[in-house]
Amino acid sequence: MILAAGRGERLRPLTDRVPKPLLEAGGKPLLAWHLERLAAAGFSEAVINVAHLAERIEAAIGDGRGFGVRVAYSREAEPLETAGGIAHARELLGPDPFLLLNADVYCEIDLACLGRTALGDRVAHLVLAPNPLHRPAGDFSLESDLVGNAPAPRYTYTGIAVVSPELVAPVGPRDKVPLAPLLRAAAERGRIGGELYAGLWRDVGTAERLAELDAQLRARHGARR
Repeated sequence: MILAAGRGERLRPLTDRVPKPLLEAGGKPLLAWHLERLAAAGFSEAVINVAHLAERIEAAIGDGRGFGVRVAYSREAEPLETAGGIAHARELLGPDPFLLLNADVYCEIDLACLGRTALGDRVAHLVLAPNPLHRPAGDFSLESDLVGNAPAPRYTYTGIAVVSPELVAPVGPRDKVPLAPLLRAAAERGRIGGELYAGLWRDVGTAERLAELDAQLRARHGARR
């Protein structure tokens, strides 16, 4: 599932006319990078939740065939936050664990390997990264492969995870609920696993960070404006 329903307030005025997942870096939309990587990793289906400028996303992505995956849309009348978006898409996702991606990040982690993660009795497996300058305090601790809430050392959640539907079981299909409190509560119970990723990952939540990623990818790939 790709979370793509947010308004992208910190990216305004760009997101007043272009939905955040369709903003470009390195010559292609952020959402296209995700879909192409999913296809290359062997994934055949993706669920995308949409709300803000939903028609623009659906027009650009269609049924996903152009990217090598079959796309289904979970339509929200208004953004339901992260956990609410997952709960709203429950019927499309089914009962098994799934890969979860925030649309507004860029990451080069091996999705094929991540997709083979077995949760066991845990409800999620988070990909964490060293804290970027804009988030020095991080989000979670990590001891071996167990994610927790210890005060230090802490790492930043990348917006990429393997998730069991059990994590959002208390959330109704129309509830507006963020994911972070559910993750912290489950971590407190020892039910969140994780790994530290030190490769290229960027949260493009502001115009400045989007521009930095764009310049980095263009320099690497020789993309033209």
